[in-house]
Amino acid sequence: MILGAVLAGGKSSRFGSDKALAELQGHTLIARAVDALSGLADHVIVVGREHAPAPTIPDWPHADMGPLGGIAAALRYAEDEDYDSVLTCGVDSVALPDSLLDDLSPPSAYLESQPVIGHWKSNSAAIVSGLLQSEGRHSMLAFAKAANARGVKASYAPANINTPADLAAMEQDHGI
Repeated sequence: MILGAVLAGGKSSRFGSDKALAELQGHTLIARAVDALSGLADHVIVVGREHAPAPTIPDWPHADMGPLGGIAAALRYAEDEDYDSVLTCGVDSVALPDSLLDDLSPPSAYLESQPVIGHWKSNSAAIVSGLLQSEGRHSMLAFAKAANARGVKASYAPANINTPADLAAMEQDHGI
């Protein structure tokens, strides 16, 4: 079984307000991300928020750990609940292709252009937990390397909405 996990614990500092609640064609980005994963995973959770359009869990070991805190929480949850793998994306992943799971299978794999979009073996929980508790570099690529994940070059460019201008361009250019 595959757990979908929307990483939504960021501060949205470049966006200037809560990016998860920003709307694209009348739907919040967080709702769009949950919907995108719902078609690819058996169950979807949101990590790093108290309220969301799906069940929520907190980042691990605590907030403000960046995307790895969300991935650690999702992998630990997946391991506890007997999921085989976790498909992750950011809160701004609003237009994931239907082929994403095929592109990232078998796990562990991630999109080279956006490493938070990945498919991770649930038993990688110990790897990311250890990394977050170490003095070493806490980066997505350090985790991917430690988890023996492969980078996947995609023929598509997933959304990466960091500013209100990015959101406006997404709505105008792509008509999502």
